[in-house]
Amino acid sequence: MPKKHKKFADDGWAIWVEGDDTSTVYINNWVNPQGKSYVDIAVRVRGVKSSRALYVYIPFVVSSSEVEDISLMFNDTKILQATFSSACIIDYKKNAHTSEIAYNGKTVDIVHIGTLAYQIKNLSKGTLIGINLEELSSFIDNDEAYFIWRLPQKSLDEIFKTYVNVGSTMSRLRELITTPVKSEKYGYSIRINEARLLPEEITRIGAFHRQKLKKAVVTLSIDEDYELNDAACYRIRRLEENLYNGYLPTDYKCENVITYQWNQNREDNQQGQFNFYYNIARDSVSKSSMFVYMVLLLAIGVIGDLLAAVVQAIIESLL
Repeated sequence: MPKKHKKFADDGWAIWVEGDDTSTVYINNWVNPQGKSYVDIAVRVRGVKSSRALYVYIPFVVSSSEVEDISLMFNDTKILQATFSSACIIDYKKNAHTSEIAYNGKTVDIVHIGTLAYQIKNLSKGTLIGINLEELSSFIDNDEAYFIWRLPQKSLDEIFKTYVNVGSTMSRLRELITTPVKSEKYGYSIRINEARLLPEEITRIGAFHRQKLKKAVVTLSIDEDYELNDAACYRIRRLEENLYNGYLPTDYKCENVITYQWNQNREDNQQGQFNFYYNIARDSVSKSSMFVYMVLLLAIGVIGDLLAAVVQAIIESLL
């Protein structure tokens, strides 16, 4: 019976805009079980010129040096096409803080938060990022704007972390010999604007309770060797390597990567709270077990040769 490693993370995120309740959040996880995972957070704010502030609560601690403004890569039209699933025209760096893109018959602003003095504050269980939208009003020409940045996904890094089995040497050896197939299973839940999962510093903010998201889209990109519970997926596709070239996180290998997308709308949840759950599973042959098998085969071969030599010597002495 293979040994199963089950790990689960349940994260509470919070996103709200002071002055608007028709915004959409996009969360894309670049899942890298063998290394560091990343998450891209994008918020589309409608009515941005009449809004006062955008806030995003991240359920783990990040520093300002770990926040990467990936919108600065949008001068590459292939990356734009991959990100917006459409051909785009861009007026790149139209001014000090924004670019302007046209796609699907509309024109929107892309805000480069890397050029802004935005707020980042570590709370007891996570990090709050705040952007003053009123200070941006003179730089924004359209009534809709995107804010997008990348962070290390520390919740996923934690559940994928390798733990050393501290059992006895003999029990560990027996496990490696008897269970060469390693079964892994991980669960992760993203819950957005669900107050019971959030720290008090967030839940006591009045604006958080008044403003609601209209839609939330969660995307997960992972090597196809892993299986997901994809029954509720809105879309499944292979990652287009040629479009994402130069955009992927550091050391992320996109060969054979499958992207899964979930979509939830406030039409089904008037409170503007969203819950996305998925589990990831994979069966693989344990390298440690294969090493033990090779050592045992080598040892058996050596012992067999020695026994054969001893038997041959005994027979020759009797003749």
